[in-house]
Amino acid sequence: MGKEIEFMREALKLARIARDKDEVPIGAVIVCGNKIIAKGYNQVEELCDPTAHAEMIAITSATSFLKSKWLKDCTLYVTIEPCVMCASALILSRIKEVVWGADDVKAGAFGSKIDVNKLKLNHQIKVKKGILSEECSQIIKDFFKQKRAQLN
Repeated sequence: MGKEIEFMREALKLARIARDKDEVPIGAVIVCGNKIIAKGYNQVEELCDPTAHAEMIAITSATSFLKSKWLKDCTLYVTIEPCVMCASALILSRIKEVVWGADDVKAGAFGSKIDVNKLKLNHQIKVKKGILSEECSQIIKDFFKQKRAQLN
């Protein structure tokens, strides 16, 4: 459990970078051989790209680092449950495992809204949830609370 917390803390650091850039505060790291090989945080606004999610950026970085389209021996740590787009990309990358902090009841694709593993696609991903869930949930809640306050 110690390493999982360490890696999720790194993802939370990236979520804070996203928040400070006025992006939805989500961070992700990809680990291979107990070492972080890729990082990502939401950059949707900065890049004007709806696909620039933390997970997508981390996947691209990891495949580049490994010089392979496959992430078979890798684990993604992300502050919130991945959406359908990111879950699909993770399946295509053949990632071994996804670990997240906060469930995403509105868009989570590993059980909260839908479960892509139940679709019996060509790859199943091991999942684990709830690592530093309070911290991961709170950063997002605070972000959207501040956004709503700015509208008033």
